[in-house]
Amino acid sequence: MKIYRTTHGIVIENAHNLYTLKSENWDTFINDDQLLQKMEAAIIDADPSEEAHEWISNGLLPPVENQEVWASGVTYYRSKLGRQEESKDSGGGTFYEKVYQAERPELFMKATGPRVKGHLQNVRIRKDSTWDVPEPELTLMVSSSGKIIGYTIGNDMSSRSIEGENPLYLPQAKIYDGCAALGPCIFVTDSPLPATSEIKLEIIRESNLVFSDAISIDQIKRDFNQLVEFLFREYSFPQGAFLMTGTGIVPDQSFTLKSGDVIKIHIDKIGTLINTVD
Repeated sequence: MKIYRTTHGIVIENAHNLYTLKSENWDTFINDDQLLQKMEAAIIDADPSEEAHEWISNGLLPPVENQEVWASGVTYYRSKLGRQEESKDSGGGTFYEKVYQAERPELFMKATGPRVKGHLQNVRIRKDSTWDVPEPELTLMVSSSGKIIGYTIGNDMSSRSIEGENPLYLPQAKIYDGCAALGPCIFVTDSPLPATSEIKLEIIRESNLVFSDAISIDQIKRDFNQLVEFLFREYSFPQGAFLMTGTGIVPDQSFTLKSGDVIKIHIDKIGTLINTVD
């Protein structure tokens, strides 16, 4: 099942039918260890809604309100190699090798809920950066108790020139206005996504495909529950949290984003998140 946040209320999708919930609070509704069962109960006696299509078409919001968005780094081998390459001149490459092998993962704050963009909204590249890429990431929706209750698509916008200059510049490379997007929905399930699920990235520039790549989530080094366990150590999330699980798609130094580029990220079972670069 899928759940959407809109300006009009909540939309639930089940078996290609859409249902509306007009009086539910988003934060309270989704922060539930039994969210799937809660959604099933909410629509059991309901009829499919025609207006739900309008809600999604003209009022879709990112599926995050007051949750924090965190991110994991260097969780794929490709990412490790890419980070080592971008930081070799600064001597920072060894840090990425060490964190890739370490028990403790790299975790960092990415955005607060109101700063997150949604499907068809604009993301940004920093004006003081010379090398910028989107990082397509499977993103976990985690309840306040630390249970993974759903999945969404994350676009982790990143300045590789700033992070490559010095690893200590990571917050500036990662956290700025328009630096993250989530959506278009949360895919809610009691079962883990199949390991063969693919993350696909396409970047369109002036109607031309200028970059494309794909990777399956079985290439990730870290167990998702392990990432969540470290995130919830000594830190609480009263509204739940979103955790980006890292990227395995790393464009080389010949590619950088430009204003007007259209970023399309597709993940099996969830859908497609589309953003345009300001």
